[in-house]
Amino acid sequence: MTGTIHRRTFHEHWEAAVAEHGNRRFLVFHDDTGTVEYTYREFDEIVARTAGTLRRYGVRPGSSVHLALRNSPAFVALWLAVARLGAWFVPVDPASAPRDIAHQVRRTSPTVGVCAGARAAVYREGAGSAIGTVVEIGETAADVGPEGPLGAGEPVTGAAPGTRPSDRLAVMFTSGTTSEPKGVVLTQENYSTVGETMAAAVGLRPEHRWLVTLPLFHANAQYYCFAPAITAGAGVALTGVFSASRWVRQAHELGATHASLFAAPIRMILARCGDRPPLTLEHVWFAQSLGQEHYERFAQIAGCRPRQLYGLTETVAAVTGDTSDPLRHDVIGEPLGDREVDVVDREDGRPSPPGTPGVLRVRGVRGVDLFEGYLDDAATTERCFTAHADGTSWFTTGDLVVAEPGGGVFRFVGRADDVIKVSGENVSLTEVEAVLAQAPGVLEAAVVAHADPVRDQVPVAYVVPRDLASPPDTETLAGWARRNLSPAARPRAWHVIDELPRTSVGKVRRFRVASDAPDVRRP
Repeated sequence: MTGTIHRRTFHEHWEAAVAEHGNRRFLVFHDDTGTVEYTYREFDEIVARTAGTLRRYGVRPGSSVHLALRNSPAFVALWLAVARLGAWFVPVDPASAPRDIAHQVRRTSPTVGVCAGARAAVYREGAGSAIGTVVEIGETAADVGPEGPLGAGEPVTGAAPGTRPSDRLAVMFTSGTTSEPKGVVLTQENYSTVGETMAAAVGLRPEHRWLVTLPLFHANAQYYCFAPAITAGAGVALTGVFSASRWVRQAHELGATHASLFAAPIRMILARCGDRPPLTLEHVWFAQSLGQEHYERFAQIAGCRPRQLYGLTETVAAVTGDTSDPLRHDVIGEPLGDREVDVVDREDGRPSPPGTPGVLRVRGVRGVDLFEGYLDDAATTERCFTAHADGTSWFTTGDLVVAEPGGGVFRFVGRADDVIKVSGENVSLTEVEAVLAQAPGVLEAAVVAHADPVRDQVPVAYVVPRDLASPPDTETLAGWARRNLSPAARPRAWHVIDELPRTSVGKVRRFRVASDAPDVRRP
């Protein structure tokens, strides 16, 4: 668990940053209308007015505010304003369908909902009459100006009386790549802790600036970029949307020193960035498996070797991070800070020795360095936590890792249901995907398990061509797999498809791949 417990609210971190770094640049926002910059002090004035607007609409301590927004100054202002008011927010995918919105609203009972005017019809269809006030905005800098829909409130300059570190600050619905989304409950202190932990993990300083292109409603941007930036008094360059073809140029023009990405967006950047001078970034986090060829190419573009981490929405701060010298493409590294972890057999719960995959568990304090629990789901919460008398708990992640010989350094294997038995041999679908994504003519790949009467299960591949007009031949792909994968890991059948079903942050929805794909092609 995290060492020194400071017992601070997230709002207190923001107040401290404004007091100490008021004249430093906090936010640089770029979209198709241009670039706007705010110092900490200037943005604090926006937060005060936004809090006043929410208060005018009835938001009080303990109220919830539902956000279906793209990256924008309004998103950041609403997040910080909610923290100031002692309320909590529910950030969701702005492309949510009416059914999803109805589900979220039913479970969180928002006082206010905020959406883009361009998507208001869908939002209102889902919300129905369950939200008393829906605020429509343009998702531009004008939203938080004095004449904007959020900028005209009577300024609220201090935290709501009685706001405590243990108070709820957010409910984030998981992406649902393998199941229905769960509501992850997070406290003010969760955000305080993640800011401190992740700032320390990269030695963040006020002169640094994160580039945030991933969606803000997702934990990655909040946990690994914004919260630590506020803790350290650093800056954030925020883009309205992710663009693979413009990512390198944006990083350069917006003065970024740090970035955080998933493997899938990195592969998109490699395919579409073109020939541009390399960047001089100081640090890049990445999550999920990335093949060595892709890793080395992206390192050249970034100007530094990316550092793989492992974390979940539930673990708040990252659990592990690579500390190898040089950094590697294939390990999630060692426990960050003083995180305590163990790896256990998924069948009997006994310790898994180095070299043997097991389920990763993380020890911490609920509501501090682990999430508080799942919203209105005591049974699932109870199953994933093992409580101890000292107030700590083991959280079972459901992910498989393997410790390298000698211990200490971990490699990610996959979700427990992503590792299959092929004729008695363990095969990680995640690792097979990372290898296939490097095959000639392939942009990206997904691999799923199919039942087999002889081998129990076998991997089946779905590949997206780099050039849709000239897709790779499946015979060629099968030959490439024979040269680069062990016999058990080689796909027994192939799909060549136009695109993979994804979540809004680029994670493949593997459970939908088979149903969305055309007939299997066998070499």
